[in-house]
Amino acid sequence: MQPVRFVVYSDYLCPWCYNAAVRLEILERESDGAVELSWRSYLLRPRPSPGRDLEKFRAYTRSWLRPAAEPDSGEFRVWQGDAGPPSHSVPPHRVAKAAASLGDEAFRRIHPRLLHAYFAENRDISDRATLRSVWSEAGLPDSEFARSEDPLLLEQVVREHRESLDSGVTGVPAVRLEGNDAVIVGAQPLELYRRWVDRLRADGLEVSRA
Repeated sequence: MQPVRFVVYSDYLCPWCYNAAVRLEILERESDGAVELSWRSYLLRPRPSPGRDLEKFRAYTRSWLRPAAEPDSGEFRVWQGDAGPPSHSVPPHRVAKAAASLGDEAFRRIHPRLLHAYFAENRDISDRATLRSVWSEAGLPDSEFARSEDPLLLEQVVREHRESLDSGVTGVPAVRLEGNDAVIVGAQPLELYRRWVDRLRADGLEVSRA
């Protein structure tokens, strides 16, 4: 049985992407191997902007209470402490790509951990020391963290961001069926993703849910 493959454009600084990650990972898990997710980089803050006002950022994070109130959501906390704000989107994407270069299981460990560290623990995931800690907490070998500095991984991040723009992605999260140009934008309810899979099955793709 050939799995259904979804391409997901996402950014680690996007609260709605966190909700989409939770829901899509439920979908993948309950499909028992019949659904596969390919995560691609989208950069909401592609360039560094150091010196952002912490109090304004703290006020902004109160908006996270909206995605937090939805069903099947990630864990959110209004920003506390003096860390951050994050300078830009690129650093966590580089770390995620470094993990992916170690294999699918390594990526599965780091991907949700980055989101949780930012939104639930209020940690600046653009900070190098913080990212190194998150890497270690995910159970990845400390000796491999330097992979995140590989310029080829940076090129991959930028290439995927440009691919998303060329695909017509105007916001994230955005999901499309591999090989299909149609994009669904926004953190959709889990049931919508399930119906999408069911519709594909009805159209001839053999997809099952546990």
